[in-house]
Amino acid sequence: MDALNDKAQGSSPVDISPEGISFVGLKQLALALQQQCLKRGLLAVSAESCTGGLIAATITEIPGSSGYFERSFVTYTNIAKQEMLGVRSETLAAVGAVSERTAKEMAAGALQHSHADLAVAVTGIAGPGGGSADKPVGTVWIAFCKKGELPQACCHHFAGSREQVRLQTVREALNGLFCCAIGQELLNYK
Repeated sequence: MDALNDKAQGSSPVDISPEGISFVGLKQLALALQQQCLKRGLLAVSAESCTGGLIAATITEIPGSSGYFERSFVTYTNIAKQEMLGVRSETLAAVGAVSERTAKEMAAGALQHSHADLAVAVTGIAGPGGGSADKPVGTVWIAFCKKGELPQACCHHFAGSREQVRLQTVREALNGLFCCAIGQELLNYK
């Protein structure tokens, strides 16, 4: 994990508080991910709902990302999740878009519809509206899947504005992909 602690040229260290997440800090994570994926010959893919492509945008901000970042699926609607990733309509009807099952199906579908080795999928409620008692604003399910393995997911409850929820989601997605790339266990993911 030393790459995560190294300062990018001309930037400040990553502040992990919701208020302190910066694009510079996220770029540092993306650079560390890129280095590990290129070193290991891994391709990555993202399936994004509540982040609307922000994970892909952060990754592709780094020159050379095409050497490991294979593609991204922005599936903001349920129809897009079904058509592009193969999320089952039964899953969406039973548990909704913001759920463990949907996140896992998105991650598995991203691998099935790409040439990647690693996938991240995010689905959540960034706010300011759209939340409920069961799924308040800031609820985000994130799933990871490695080729040949079952997906793992975890529910997060991020605080802050819409932008802060989305940035925290991107940070967790990049951290998780990094862990997957180096073979480190994802804590709290099942």
